[in-house]
Parts: sequence; C-alpha cells; structure tokens
Amino acid sequence: MFDELDPARIPRHIGIIMDGNGRWAKARGFERTVGHAAGEQSIFDTIDDCLELGIEWLTVYAFSTENWNRSSDEVDFLMAFNESLLVRHRDSVAEKGVRLHFVGLADDPRVPERVTERMAESERLSADNTNIHVVFAFNYGGRAEIADAARSIAEDVAAGALDPAKVDSTSISNRLYLPGMPDPELIIRTSGEQRLSNFLLWQSAYSELVFTPVLWPDFDRSALVDCLLEYQRRDRRFGGVASGEEGSG
Repeated sequence: MFDELDPARIPRHIGIIMDGNGRWAKARGFERTVGHAAGEQSIFDTIDDCLELGIEWLTVYAFSTENWNRSSDEVDFLMAFNESLLVRHRDSVAEKGVRLHFVGLADDPRVPERVTERMAESERLSADNTNIHVVFAFNYGGRAEIADAARSIAEDVAAGALDPAKVDSTSISNRLYLPGMPDPELIIRTSGEQRLSNFLLWQSAYSELVFTPVLWPDFDRSALVDCLLEYQRRDRRFGGVASGEEGSG
C-alpha cells in the first residue's frame, strides 16, 4: 500500500487531530468513553506506520484546554485513560525507538499529579530513543502556547535581557513548548470536521490541511495513505506562485 506514495515527498512531521470517538460510539449505541478506548489502537497503529514510512515526528491532539468543558465523567475517564495508556504501552514504544514528548499546561492543578508523573517518567525513559518523536498535546491549546511565549518575551524585556526592537517570529518560536520541534508539513483531522480547534496554531502557518470523514477509531493504514496521497498532490507554494505560473501576473 505504501508503494503508492512518492518516498521523496513523505512529510517530516505530521500532526493529527484525533476526532470522532464520540460519534463512533454513539453510532453503535455505546457511551462516548467506549469510543475513546476504541481509538487507542489507531494511535499505536499510526505510530507503527509512521515508523515504517520514515516520518520523524508525529504530534497527536490527546486533550485540549477546551476539553475541560465536557462532562466530569468523560474528563475523569480521559485522565485515567491517558495514564493507563502510558503505562501499558511504555515498554513497547521504547523497544521501537520511540521518543515521547508531552506539550501543554502540565502544571494545571486540574491534571492529576499521577498523570503528570507518568508523562515525566515516559519522557525520561525514552529520552535516548531516535527512530521517531511522538508528541502528545495534552491539556494543550495553541492560543495558550502563544500567550506563554509572549509572556516569556515580556519578562525578558522587563529584565533587560531582550531588546524589544529585536523581537521577531524567531523570538516566539524559541519560546514555544517544544522549540526543537519542526513545523508540521501536514495536519490531518478525522471525522469530517474542518477546523484546527486551537491545535498548533503557530506551527501550522504553512501546513497542508487534510480533512478525512473517517472517524478516529476507524483510522487505519489505508486512511493514512489516502491523506498522504492528497498531501502529495498539492503544490506547496509558501506564499509564492504555483508551478508554471511565473510571469502570469
């Protein structure tokens, strides 16, 4: 199936908004939490596929700052689920050379301490792995990330460590949650919704966006290939003109 893809145009970094768990469950007469559990396998199958394709970075939207508005039962489930997921898959991802990162508001008192401890432990244990970087955006919001970067700049300016006249886009990029992370060339959102929902707002300035109707628990290798083929059909111009349009006005 991967032979349909141009190996020279595989993105270095893919971001995925994993959407549709609740609708998947509802369509089957289950509680929303069943959909979240069903989507677990899709996460790790996608990691395996990215490893096989040589993709260097994968960022998945695990829990947004807006998700606190969901029912307390669902939020409690997601907290426990993410903790359990880290425990159950820690050894298997380590064996595959996966380096784990977590970005978001980790010091939020609403996040149980046991969850933040599991995240820190997973980062520490996988720190020497080099085959792929997998980033879990947990309690994450793109606006909060940019605001935190701006706050850091303001503090440096106030302390006399930074000349305000020299503040530029690099000043912000260097103060994001994971400064070494390259911008994603491709962002995929499942379930048919067509918006970013506060995901990687700064980093996605020139990302290609692909929206698939596939619900996250049903996202498989075939769905990933379809998204990558759509990405490869596009002419990435970064504000320039399309190929063959030079001089057309």
